[in-house]
Amino acid sequence: MTDQPSVALLDAAIAIAQRAGREILEVYATEFQSIAKADASPLTEADLRAHRLIVAELGALHPRLPVLSEESAEVEFAERRSWSTFWLVDPLDGTKEFVSRNGEFTVNIALVTAHRPILGVVHVPVLGVTYAGIPGLGAWRIDRAGRHPIAVRDPATAPLRVVGSRSHGDPALQQALDALGPHELRAAGSALKLGLVAEGAADLYPRLGPTSAWDIAAGHAVVVAAGGEVVNLRDGAPLRYNDRPDLLNPPFLAYGSAECLRRWPST
Repeated sequence: MTDQPSVALLDAAIAIAQRAGREILEVYATEFQSIAKADASPLTEADLRAHRLIVAELGALHPRLPVLSEESAEVEFAERRSWSTFWLVDPLDGTKEFVSRNGEFTVNIALVTAHRPILGVVHVPVLGVTYAGIPGLGAWRIDRAGRHPIAVRDPATAPLRVVGSRSHGDPALQQALDALGPHELRAAGSALKLGLVAEGAADLYPRLGPTSAWDIAAGHAVVVAAGGEVVNLRDGAPLRYNDRPDLLNPPFLAYGSAECLRRWPST
């Protein structure tokens, strides 16, 4: 695998994410049930159907590349630390949004090399919208009108457009937003927030609470491909993946213009 994947590989990942989205929508149209996983997060038949499809099709696409999915995350670090390149997948990001039927859930597929996402696909089944990108090559929004290049909003003029989680409140985040200055806040669920940053509809997405690697990697790739970045708020360095035993992300900031990082208050 080279440092920059091909557009053909991106197109294959897009097709897989969209097929998984159709599986999800089949369940969404029914009176589905959800159960609580060990961490109390919800799990539905849609998560499992999308997981099975994505793992099988990525395996057929590149049999030698490992796939780490939220629904098969029990792989020990002793094994995965040797993975130089692997697929990182959230079959249904935003299961709480799925259960509440607000439509703001996504299918996330990322290709990670040397701890950085080098390809990303974020598909929004209900909207029929897909965000996709390869850093260094470009980012696109695919919808019913076709395929369009996207880019972050740079420069980001006041008031800053902030997108935040619909399902998670955070007093520390509110304190930081109060110190940020003039801004407009939009609530959204799942990795859709990263798509909004990538297409310039939002300037920044801050997250101080816990997230997992599969929640962010695909959208991270798309944001970088569109001209932005996702950084660790502890040191300002780009977010890294699979470099430690746990799969949790540190507090981070996704932004379009670097001015957003300079203006973000220390927390």
